[in-house]
Amino acid sequence: MSRPLIQSISPFFIVSNVDQTITFYRDRLGFETRLQQPERDPFFALIGRDGAQFFVKAEKDVLPVPNHMRHRQLRWDAYVYAPDPDALAAEFANRGATFSEPLQDTHDGLRGFEISDPDGYVLFFGRPK
Repeated sequence: MSRPLIQSISPFFIVSNVDQTITFYRDRLGFETRLQQPERDPFFALIGRDGAQFFVKAEKDVLPVPNHMRHRQLRWDAYVYAPDPDALAAEFANRGATFSEPLQDTHDGLRGFEISDPDGYVLFFGRPK
């Protein structure tokens, strides 16, 4: 009997402004909007690129709390596997993205880089060395 496939995982981020988040991920990281509710002034969206996607939601009086705000040494909110982090970093740089940590080989055996989104969520794009 074959094992059932799990295709992907989708983190869910509370954001301050869904339109701002969509714009950042679209313009700087090349993501697309897969779902947005409602169409104007959205409070919820699903944004993705290839197999990676994020749910984002804005809720009145609820602030975003990225991991590093809870514990400064636990800064990643998502690890995004990228087989060629060098090429991806070059693409993001051409799109005007700012890196919170540059492309490098990390002390824990990974090659990649970090980008912080407008609400401070830290995404690591990379792969094992």
